[in-house]
Amino acid sequence: MSALVLAHHRISPTERLKDAAAVAFIALLLGIPMIGLTTIDQGGALRIATRWPALLAFIAACFVGRLLLRYGFDQLRARKLAREQAAAAVRDRNLAASPLLTWVGWGALGVSLALPIVFTDNRYVVDTATTVLIYVMLGWGLNVVVGLAGLLDLGYVAFYAVGAYTYGVLATQLGWTFWQALPVAGAMAASFGIILGWPTLRLRGDYLAIVTLGFGEIIRVILVNWTELSGGPNGIPSIPRPSFFGLPFKPPGDDPTFASFFGLEYAPNHRIIFLYYLILALALLTNGFVSRMRRLPIGRAWEAMREDEIACKAMGINARNVKLSAFAIGAMLGGFAGVFFAARQGFISPESFTFNESAIILAIVVLGGMGSQLGVVLASLVLVLLPELGRDFAEYRMLLFGAAMILIMVWKPGGILSHREPTLRYLADGGRR
Repeated sequence: MSALVLAHHRISPTERLKDAAAVAFIALLLGIPMIGLTTIDQGGALRIATRWPALLAFIAACFVGRLLLRYGFDQLRARKLAREQAAAAVRDRNLAASPLLTWVGWGALGVSLALPIVFTDNRYVVDTATTVLIYVMLGWGLNVVVGLAGLLDLGYVAFYAVGAYTYGVLATQLGWTFWQALPVAGAMAASFGIILGWPTLRLRGDYLAIVTLGFGEIIRVILVNWTELSGGPNGIPSIPRPSFFGLPFKPPGDDPTFASFFGLEYAPNHRIIFLYYLILALALLTNGFVSRMRRLPIGRAWEAMREDEIACKAMGINARNVKLSAFAIGAMLGGFAGVFFAARQGFISPESFTFNESAIILAIVVLGGMGSQLGVVLASLVLVLLPELGRDFAEYRMLLFGAAMILIMVWKPGGILSHREPTLRYLADGGRR
């Protein structure tokens, strides 16, 4: 985790005098034509008169005023830094014992579990919550690449598409079930992550972003033109929905169904609620997996690479393998989300995997706070619910959405949760936790 360092450089009297002298010199240049020289009417003729005492008084006032102003600002800045240092020390000392974020996380989990029960008859709420969880899962996957490893990826939607199309092809052409295709699609997306990561190992920053953006567009163009495999612009229809251990969510018939097996009256919302709990389980597994990976040596290597790649290489860390692992794991999680998306929709097409999706997922990671798991959840709620709440203002919907984004980033420039718990914390007695 990056450490907050608060340093205060004391301004010496000599530096203040130099600064005031520079301001006085500027006052001299501006004051000569405006104060030092003036025009007077003398005998019907316009003449130029000088007012050197007034000019000297103006320069002296600027010099003294700048000295006092700079001294006052320096004192205010010193007091502010002292307060921030004291607050940071108290926060770091008490953060380990502060259960606030833990309670917030458990509270969010409780609400997530109870939501389909409370809103059983409201399909819109459950569908919206399912969409939020899809973006939460995608955000946690991209958080590995961007938030932990510090690699800017603008083509993350490509792995989302690879997972969705892998399941679509396997299910419609080979008859694979959701559970059979899920690990294969994740492995396929991870393979594409390695393919993307291998030639981009030497790139960083804007150059890496451009390459990943191009990769995402390449995948989309391939899906549009490879009609034999992907169906082209028409997409892949009739993708089978996941079942509950082989029990489909259909009206009772000759074969056992979910409703007939449990003796329930068939209702279409059974499938909606099952899909919600399915993506919730996948998201929780993703969160547990990422949290566990952060505590392993490879996770600590990701964060070290994000802070200073040159220092990591000097310490013997294999930068190539660290980057490849981040790309592969992040892509795998995106592929899992793509499988669920295809199973939920029952139809996929290239229009569902445009650059706008990558931008939204990246905005979730940045808005939530780089590396913050809970921040991704909060940002997903904001970015999914704001457009939904703005449907009544159709003409100004995107304007309101953009204004809300700007206000949030002005209010919290480091993200909603800019400070997160360190992966490892060394205690004062030398223990580690």
